[in-house]
Amino acid sequence: MATEQVRVTVFDTTLRDGEQSPGCSMNHQEKLRLAHQLDRLGIDVIEAGFPIASDGDFEAVKAISAVIRRPVIAGLARACPADIERAWEALKDAAHPRIHVFLATSDIHLKYKLRITREQCLAQARESVALAKSFCDDVEFSPEDATRTDPEFLCQVLEAVVEAGATTLNIPDTVGYSVPTEYGELIATIRRRVKGVENVAISAHCHNDLGLAVANSMAAVAAGARQVECTINGIGERAGNAALEEIVMAMRVRHDRYPYQTAIAAEHLFPASQMLSEIVGVPVQPNKAVIGRNAFAHEAGIHQDGVLKNPLTYEIMTPQSVGVPDSKLVLGKHSGRHALAIRCEQLGYQFDRRALDDIYRRFVRLADKIKHVEDHHLLELIRETHKPASSATPLFEPLATAAAAGSMGSSTQEPIKPFPIVAQPNAFGVPLPVAAEHLHDQQQEDYLWGV
Repeated sequence: MATEQVRVTVFDTTLRDGEQSPGCSMNHQEKLRLAHQLDRLGIDVIEAGFPIASDGDFEAVKAISAVIRRPVIAGLARACPADIERAWEALKDAAHPRIHVFLATSDIHLKYKLRITREQCLAQARESVALAKSFCDDVEFSPEDATRTDPEFLCQVLEAVVEAGATTLNIPDTVGYSVPTEYGELIATIRRRVKGVENVAISAHCHNDLGLAVANSMAAVAAGARQVECTINGIGERAGNAALEEIVMAMRVRHDRYPYQTAIAAEHLFPASQMLSEIVGVPVQPNKAVIGRNAFAHEAGIHQDGVLKNPLTYEIMTPQSVGVPDSKLVLGKHSGRHALAIRCEQLGYQFDRRALDDIYRRFVRLADKIKHVEDHHLLELIRETHKPASSATPLFEPLATAAAAGSMGSSTQEPIKPFPIVAQPNAFGVPLPVAAEHLHDQQQEDYLWGV
């Protein structure tokens, strides 16, 4: 029996919560440019900003509402009339507007930040959602700091706003305090206890203070949440929000465990990441999952050898599936002879085994000193290792290009066989070393070398 495919709505808050990350503010034109990229990416809901926060944010939300027509455009508002009215003024030209109202519900926020009672909070939440509903059919409500709110009171507030007309209940782990099992149980409790919840969508909004934002979001989806709120590159307040690219690819790569679908065009993930980094001037950490510089880079020799033979040995997704141009083999002290031979070939040089062994030993000594061996270092090493007067092993000249070979006409000279011998190209378009008569011995020897 086929597994039912469940659709999960992707709510992107890069332009609102993400922009609140220190140093990541964007102006009107930058927000509009990124909104177009989010539209290409297939985002279902774009939270364009917080209209009451500034005139610039208001104008950005208004501009995005006017030109981005496919997705829902959301504007954030505190649970008070001025915010809600300002949000609607910015959103009213949107094809699919949503007013997103929030109000803190945890006792610590009620006592120290808002200085109101639970009863006042309940009334304010109900009245604010009703006001938003008078402007807009699509209203989302977020009980801020939900994961530190008494569950009984949380359910009371959620039931009140459903009665007032909320169509989405967002459950924020505002301070990144929750853990996956706990957060999943909270979602399940809400689904079980809140009257009328079957008629609304439940959403997850997780922060990354304990590094669990994506894990918590996935636990929420497994427990019945059907919207996830996230940001490109995981940017956001403090340690950031759940990373959109990680959530999307977790569902795709582990579809056996997460049988959910999104509308995301994953090949636009890397371009969106690069555009955001360029706009805000904040680079992505090299080891960032899915879209980091090292996500598809390999330096360890055994890893390089495996990837050259079949990328599936060490890559659980293809670079192209997320819009990364290609995998990258990094030449360093952990690299092996296989990767070195391939890079030499790409630079136009082919060697027999003895010559390659000589170069490899010198390469390892050099890599110990300079960490990463760039192409110019490798070319210099080749020239020093194989001087024409002293080389015991001939250095084959750089291969002629196809155009040059065509201009030379026919030749009776037998072409030099490349090393490794070609059978089929690998994922990088580079010949694989599969000489049939030496395949087993060579693979074993490569492995023992540390490849």
